[in-house]
Amino acid sequence: MKKVLVWIVAALSLLTVGCGSEQARPEQKDRNVELHVAAAASLTDVMQEIAAAYEKEHPHVKVVFNFGSSGALQQAIQNGGQTDLFFSAARKQMNALEKDGLLAEGTRRDLLINEVVLIVPAEDGKPQLDFKELTGTDIQHIALGEPKGVPVGQYAEEVFTSLGILDPIKAKAVYGSDVRQVLSWVETGDADCGVVYATDAAVSKKVRVAAKAPVGSHKPIVYPAAMLKDSKHPEEAKDFLNFVGNDDNKKLFAKYGFEVK
Repeated sequence: MKKVLVWIVAALSLLTVGCGSEQARPEQKDRNVELHVAAAASLTDVMQEIAAAYEKEHPHVKVVFNFGSSGALQQAIQNGGQTDLFFSAARKQMNALEKDGLLAEGTRRDLLINEVVLIVPAEDGKPQLDFKELTGTDIQHIALGEPKGVPVGQYAEEVFTSLGILDPIKAKAVYGSDVRQVLSWVETGDADCGVVYATDAAVSKKVRVAAKAPVGSHKPIVYPAAMLKDSKHPEEAKDFLNFVGNDDNKKLFAKYGFEVK
């Protein structure tokens, strides 16, 4: 009789352990994940739309964005800021992180292409304006990205250098911390004109494109993306990176004016 009781107790113990294991698995599988994504300010609108679609398909994942200039985001990552993925508006910042060994091997990819344009307020009564005409006395303030950390500012300086007018442009320049600040200054009329990406101009009804940068006047504008080596959620990070580049989202990027690689 004692042997029977011992056998029953042992069997119940095993059953309890088994049930506990079964109950634990769903909790691990369905754990909530915060995916931290650093992305260039010019990607704000399209990335928010992509993230909303991803979260709908993956309810346990919350995509948390840090939008800003690629240079500032690069520095934040180098200083240890929590980041799972980085979407840069230029190769320079991604190259720096790769050189420091901060990227997850095999995850870097060139994602998008953009172009530089000159914008003016939509209600501006000025005739068509060109990059070469910005040295005129009727142009007082030109909004540009801060060239040390804002890629669009770097591209703008390349354009003005190629035209031989960088110094007189610098005398009129007001520098924004990212491309969206440059856009905002032109929208409000605080600047007579500004240099942004074509995609930023496309999302605003308060500005119009006055001119495109001359062909060959700046380096190709390529947006690379990669997962960080120290990502706390590598499985979800890789999945989101692949999701961003799927066929549906390629069409979405095109709708926002990007050229997809």
